[in-house]
Amino acid sequence: MGDHKEQPLRVGAAVRRRRRALELTLAVVAERSGLSVPFLSQIENERARPSQSSLEKVADALRTTAVELLAAADPACSVDVVRAEGTESVLEPRSRSLVRGHHQMHASEFTGDQDAGREFQYRNDQLMYVADGAVEIEAEGRAYRLGRGDTLYLTGGVRHRWRATVEDTRVIVVAVAEHIEAVRDRPRR
Repeated sequence: MGDHKEQPLRVGAAVRRRRRALELTLAVVAERSGLSVPFLSQIENERARPSQSSLEKVADALRTTAVELLAAADPACSVDVVRAEGTESVLEPRSRSLVRGHHQMHASEFTGDQDAGREFQYRNDQLMYVADGAVEIEAEGRAYRLGRGDTLYLTGGVRHRWRATVEDTRVIVVAVAEHIEAVRDRPRR
């Protein structure tokens, strides 16, 4: 009834809208992301579906996040159910959006070990919840160890990175959407 039909997200239009809003050419996005112009064109025209890694490169080049691009891929719904995927053990890191559409809040589930070298910085506040396993989060020069059931709140603008310290770790990240003016811009240190 309230479920979306099982269809892959169409992220190409969201990528094109973001690129055009920033007044960037495909060549500039290709240079920033390390991906080819033809591949980016195929993504925008829905002829290619980017891997999570490629989508993150495109998002970085467009100064946004993969979650934001995925969220912009579907029309907003007032009520939506996102079904759980299989409960089998995950060997490779993955992420999935828990909220579809263009909303004021986004939530994602990260499973397995993520790229510990990747630094994140979001405009608005976010909450990280460890559903299973354990993580180490580095923020503002300090390391925080979180286990199952622990949460960490990060104010918008805080640079951070994290990594799973236990196999089969699941982290839920809930954040105020980037397009929302939830906090005043803070001076960066």
